[in-house]
Amino acid sequence: MLIIKSESVFSGIAIGPLRFFKKDLAAVSHITVSNTEEEARRFESARALAIEQIGELYKKALNEAGEKAAALFEVHQMMLDDPDFYESVISMIREKRTNAEYAVSMVAKNLSEVFSSMDDDYMKERAADILDISQRVQKMLNPERYQPFTMTVPSIVAADDLAPSETVQLDRKKILGFVMSKGSSNSHMSILARSMGIPAIIGAGDELSEDLEGTLAILDGSTGTVYIDPDVVTIEVMQRKQRAARQNIERLETLKGQPNVTVDGQKIDVFANVLDLSGIDAALKNDAGGIGLFRSEFIYMESQDYPTEEEQFAVYKQAAEQMGGRKVIIRTLDIGADKQAPYFDLPQEENPALGLRAIRICLTRPEIFKTQLRALYRASAFGNISIMLPMIISLKEIKEIRHIVEEVKIELKHVKAIFNEDVEIGIMLETPASIIISDELAKVVDFFSIGTNDLTQYTLAIDRQNRQLEQFCDTHHPAILKMIEMATIAAHNAGIWCGICGELAGDLSLTETFLRIGIDELSVSAGMVLPLREKIRSIDLKA
Repeated sequence: MLIIKSESVFSGIAIGPLRFFKKDLAAVSHITVSNTEEEARRFESARALAIEQIGELYKKALNEAGEKAAALFEVHQMMLDDPDFYESVISMIREKRTNAEYAVSMVAKNLSEVFSSMDDDYMKERAADILDISQRVQKMLNPERYQPFTMTVPSIVAADDLAPSETVQLDRKKILGFVMSKGSSNSHMSILARSMGIPAIIGAGDELSEDLEGTLAILDGSTGTVYIDPDVVTIEVMQRKQRAARQNIERLETLKGQPNVTVDGQKIDVFANVLDLSGIDAALKNDAGGIGLFRSEFIYMESQDYPTEEEQFAVYKQAAEQMGGRKVIIRTLDIGADKQAPYFDLPQEENPALGLRAIRICLTRPEIFKTQLRALYRASAFGNISIMLPMIISLKEIKEIRHIVEEVKIELKHVKAIFNEDVEIGIMLETPASIIISDELAKVVDFFSIGTNDLTQYTLAIDRQNRQLEQFCDTHHPAILKMIEMATIAAHNAGIWCGICGELAGDLSLTETFLRIGIDELSVSAGMVLPLREKIRSIDLKA
C-alpha cells in the first residue's frame, strides 16, 4: 500500500480506481496560407463557437456548483472577447500569412509568458486561462483531431491539474473524487470541487504517476490522504467512514415534505435559485417551496438574436406549469457586466460592473423590456409567476417601470390575451443606495429580494471575482448584516416580505441571524434546500 499525504481541498471519502486525465493536446504546425481573409474567418467562427460553448459551461457550473465556480468561465469569455487577443491573432494571420491554429497557439503562448512573469499571484493564474482558451479555439478549428476524455466506470480522477473547462465537462455521475499531483487551493479545479461537493486533494507529487492507472485507491478528503492499493483493514475503516457520510445524506432525505419551522414555531420559506428550465427538476427533487430566482438572462445569452415574445413565453409558461402553483420569481434580463450577449452591442466600459447593465438596459431600450414583460404576463395565466427587477437604485426607476407595465397590459388587453392583472412585482436590493432608501422603495413594490453577492461587492468596494482580494472580502461584515436588517425592517413596516437570493442565503452559520432579523424567505441552490431546512428546524430562537 502506497500512502500519499497532501493537502485537502474538500472533505469526503472516495473509493475507486484511479483514472488519469489525458490532455487532448494536438501538435500545432505552421502552414503558409494563400487566402488570409478566409483563414481570418475560420478563426472568427471558431472563436464564436468557443464563446458559445463556454456559455454552456457557465450554465452547467452555475447549476451544479454555484456562482463562484461559474465565474471562472466568465473570465474565459472575457478573455476571448478581449480586443488584444483577437486583434493579435488576426494580425498574425494577415501579416505572417499563417494558419489560424498556429496564430492562436503563438499569441496564447506569448500572452501566457507575460502573465507568468508578473509578480501579482492573481495575474499569474491568468496564464493557465490563456492556454485553456487557446486550446478550446483550436478544438473548434479542428474538432476531428481531438478525442474527448471519457470514463466507463465511476473513478477517482487524477491529473497534474485541471482547467475549469476540463473539470466541468467530466461526467459528474462517474466522478468519485479528484487527486492532483500539483495544483493549489485557489486553482480552478479546487474551486469547482468545493462548489460541487466532490472530495478532492492537491499536491500529491510525483508519486502519483500514470502507471497507477486503474489501481484501487481511497481518497480521504478530510485528512488530505490518498491510499493506493490499500490493505483490507484500511478499506474497512474507510468504508465505515463513508457509510457515516451517506447516512447523513439519507437523514436529509427524510426532511422532504417537512415544514421549514424553528423549534419555537417561526416559519420561513426556502426556495431554489435556478438558471433555466433544466434547474426546475432539481428544485422539485429537493422539495424547494418555490423558485426564488429564475435567471432569465440566459434565454438571451443562448440566443443568436433577441429572443421573441413567443420564445420567452414558452419558457416562462413551462416553468410556471412545472412548479404546479408554487411561486416562480423570474428576474428580468440581467445582461451586462460579466454577462454578455454580442447582439446587444453594448459599449466597452472601463468599469462594467458599474455600467450599462440589467434594468438600465431595459429602461434605455424599452422595446426589449416590453417584449419580455408581455411574455411574462401571458405566462402568468399558467401558474404563480412573480417579476423581479435587478439593480434598482431609485424611485424614479420604479415609476418608469410601472408606466411601461401599464402600457404592456393595455397591449395585451387589446389582443384579448389572458393574464393575471395582479402579478407581484418586486426588486433586488444589490446596492447601498437601494438599502438606504428601502423604506421608500418598499411602499411602491410587492417584495424585496436581497442580492448579497453584488451588495457585498458594492459595499466593500471589492471585485468579487478577484481571488487576490479574498482575504479582504468579509461576507459577514457588520455593514452587510446591518443593511440586510435595514431592508427587512423597511419591508415589514410597509407590509411586504423580504428574502435573500444571494450566496449568503445558503451560509448555515448565518441562518439563525437571518431568522432573528426576520427574513421571510431564503433562496439557495437546489442542493442546499434540505441542509438549510435541517438547520432551520434545529434552531430555538427563544433559547
